[in-house]
Amino acid sequence: MSKNKEVTYHNIDLQMLKELSEADGISGCEKEVSRVVKKYLNNYIDEISYDNLGSIIGLKKGKPNGPKIMIAGHMDEVGFVVRDIDSNGYIKILPVGGWWGHVLPSQEMTITTSAGKKINGIVGSRAPHGMSNSEKEKVIKPIDLFIDLGVATKEEAEDLGIQIGDMITPNVNFSIMNNQNYLLGKAWDDRIGIAVGIDVLKKLQNIEHDANIYVVGTVQEEVGLRGARTSTQIIKPDIAFALDVTTAKDTPVDKGEIKLGCGVILSVLDSTALAHRGLIEKIEEICKELKLDINYDLMTAGGTDSGIIHKTFDGIITMTLSIPTRYMHSPRLIIHCKDYIQTVEVITEFCKRVNSELLREMKTTNR
Repeated sequence: MSKNKEVTYHNIDLQMLKELSEADGISGCEKEVSRVVKKYLNNYIDEISYDNLGSIIGLKKGKPNGPKIMIAGHMDEVGFVVRDIDSNGYIKILPVGGWWGHVLPSQEMTITTSAGKKINGIVGSRAPHGMSNSEKEKVIKPIDLFIDLGVATKEEAEDLGIQIGDMITPNVNFSIMNNQNYLLGKAWDDRIGIAVGIDVLKKLQNIEHDANIYVVGTVQEEVGLRGARTSTQIIKPDIAFALDVTTAKDTPVDKGEIKLGCGVILSVLDSTALAHRGLIEKIEEICKELKLDINYDLMTAGGTDSGIIHKTFDGIITMTLSIPTRYMHSPRLIIHCKDYIQTVEVITEFCKRVNSELLREMKTTNR
């Protein structure tokens, strides 16, 4: 084997990742995703419940009075809703979540009707012929784009069952790339976080632990961390992890320390939360013991479910663990298997170790 050939990481349920990535679910429309999450959670949990917004909560029980650990990943992806249908059958769109107009023209999209029917179309674009330089350099606002269904009239579009408010998502198939560690799909933000939580439960099968472990697929993160609030109020956790993605800065146009395949990423801070010092120190300790790679992320813009979780009730010991991802908030994202596996490993080991004594120790860190 060539010295430069990268190790291929195995023991990942690629079918689960495929189903999570390909499910359609923007903020407020996460039911299709929730059903996939439930299918896999059911293999490893003792109880399942929901909050009234639709967040799904799976509990693997520990000791009756053991600490409560919440592992949260959000189910919603950025997308659109149908804003209007014009007389020629073109679909006007309204973004749900943050989009950059450059990534959208000529992309294939799926409209999911209220009856669950899937209808494909493409985002319209212009040919460059005859355009001025200023027009070519201008980024179109997503709200000014439209979807072409290949129909001639509004009536044809309505006959397909399309209505105002229907969900629109990128039509992208999961795939393994040329280096098999690299996985392409839509909605890794944040289906990969949910997958990490499910795999933590899988690794804890037949292992005794004090902690009561709640894996949560939260809703409406992209529009204001809303499901994090309601699910946290139900669980009342002692310790919480928000699992999310962060920007991989290893491309010709975006350079930095965070790269695909770099391992565990500890989020020290973002615009909505500071990692709890006691928790981040314990995760660092476990990473060193397990010989996992440690990286640090500091974001001055953006946030995760930690932003709500940590300030619920009288404060919850919380931090974010991130998976580096290329091309966030676009139709196609790329992740690396090593980062996924190492994140599962460190959280699994933490869940094995947590008991009342360790919880008391962490609570005194900031006092």
